[in-house]
Amino acid sequence: MEGARELLERTAGIAADYVESLGDRRVFPDVTPEELRKVLGGPLPEEPIDAREVVEHLAEAAGRGVVATGTGRYFGFVIGGVLPAALAADWLTSTWDQNAGLYAAGPSASVVEEVTREWIVELLGLPAHASIGFVTGTQMAHVTGLAAGRLHVLDAVGWDVGRDGLQGAPPVRVFVGPKRHVTVDRALRLLGLGAPAVVPVDGLRDALAAHDGPAIVCAQAGEVNTGAFDPLDELADVAGEAGAWLHVDGAFGIWAAVSPELGHLVEGLERADSWTSDAHKWLNVPYDSGIVLCAHPESHRAAMTVQAEYLLQDEGARRTRDELDWVPEFSRRARAFPVYAALRSLGRRGLVELVERCCRQARRFAELIASEPGVELLHEVVLNQVLFRFEDDARTNEVLARVQDSGRIWLSGTSWDGRKAIRVSVSNWQTDDEQIALAVDAFREASRAAVPR
Repeated sequence: MEGARELLERTAGIAADYVESLGDRRVFPDVTPEELRKVLGGPLPEEPIDAREVVEHLAEAAGRGVVATGTGRYFGFVIGGVLPAALAADWLTSTWDQNAGLYAAGPSASVVEEVTREWIVELLGLPAHASIGFVTGTQMAHVTGLAAGRLHVLDAVGWDVGRDGLQGAPPVRVFVGPKRHVTVDRALRLLGLGAPAVVPVDGLRDALAAHDGPAIVCAQAGEVNTGAFDPLDELADVAGEAGAWLHVDGAFGIWAAVSPELGHLVEGLERADSWTSDAHKWLNVPYDSGIVLCAHPESHRAAMTVQAEYLLQDEGARRTRDELDWVPEFSRRARAFPVYAALRSLGRRGLVELVERCCRQARRFAELIASEPGVELLHEVVLNQVLFRFEDDARTNEVLARVQDSGRIWLSGTSWDGRKAIRVSVSNWQTDDEQIALAVDAFREASRAAVPR
């Protein structure tokens, strides 16, 4: 391909310049939507433009509106950074451009999924036979895991949902906690299961007893505001007694399982039926990268698989893995390559250190910010999330806005029990004492500059 090497080398240089600039960049860009539209928009060119010119223009124009999520000073939305090995593997993923739907379209993509499944199942202490799918994020992981659960619980009462659909089927009741993530609700809507029943843990046994039919229970491993965990062992007991499917939302909190210090938080995790996680959160893999695991591979595969005469599928001994058997997508990116690279680069010890260090830094931030006048911590730091506020909603919003506008760090606001709050998520592999001290200083200065209440 003529000129490809020069173009890719130039692009690699632009990328390296960006990575090296992360320590000095504003975390959130100082640019308006109108300014971005002006430099990026305009009519489509009538004639071809040289590829190098296109890339350089994109880097310059779009670069003005890029959020520096890769820096250790970014504390928003439980967004991780990017490990160097994962970034490089993601470049190779695009270069190889494998259609990771069939083994026949990319043997290495298929085998890397198999190897990565073995590593993840062992790391999390899940059943050795658990199946895996690599999807865009926890949203589609929920769709996949809950689709497997829907099929499984309906099959147990003699209903083939794949053949007969949901019309006329025994009603499947889904039970969730009051603090579940909204992606669970949307997955249920997409699956035709409707709005869930919101039940606290201590009321679940009675709620299941009152429902005479197939049921699914959704548990939380790392609530998005506080990092809190449902009692998974207790929920496994209750769900098991009722014959219900237990689905665990572990978007980031599931990785507590790798840590000797934190493993108690996920006691009973291995007893669930399906699990989800985002590799682009705490594993620090580039977007988009979600994971779904299932303790019932036959139900998982049956809920997802398709066959057609034009597909070269291994229907015999199943010596090879056709990825489309395990996810809702047909043509898809080979997402396992960066996950494989992240895990291999970290090793078991590095992954444990990453998880425990982020939690340690979250506790450090909480201790320091709690000593500031007017600050109220809203929960004990369980994992890597810190939730706090100032004296009232107005002052909380004002201080947060000043911190965000400073560009030194970035984090998001939220609401907790009807009150405005500020959420700090420590999810980046680079966040250390220096970044935590910078974050505390940013709040100290913003608080002093804010209008007294």
